[in-house]
Amino acid sequence: DQVNAHWAGLGFYRRARLLHQGAQLVVREYQGELPKTVDGLLKITGIGPYTASAIASIAFHVCVPVVDGNVCRVLSRLTGIANHIKAPALKDKHGWELANLLVQGSDC
Repeated sequence: DQVNAHWAGLGFYRRARLLHQGAQLVVREYQGELPKTVDGLLKITGIGPYTASAIASIAFHVCVPVVDGNVCRVLSRLTGIANHIKAPALKDKHGWELANLLVQGSDC
């Protein structure tokens, strides 16, 4: 209730609840320290692939792709893929695979 009170009027009640649950899990299961891997971060309530990859990449210097709509748009143009960028085949699977190939070939 306290978390929702701070988010009142913003329309993000579900996110606020998930954020609060995730924070409680981090305190309870990880002694207040965020996991440093994408797989570990994905176990936290409210954290999906994009957020887990962004946190791991930025905070812990893990060499992983971070894929959003703009990345999918660039990848579709580079590879000549005609799929709509929001199509699950591109944004949820193929876009991550392509981005991972680029990251693997880099010196990050």
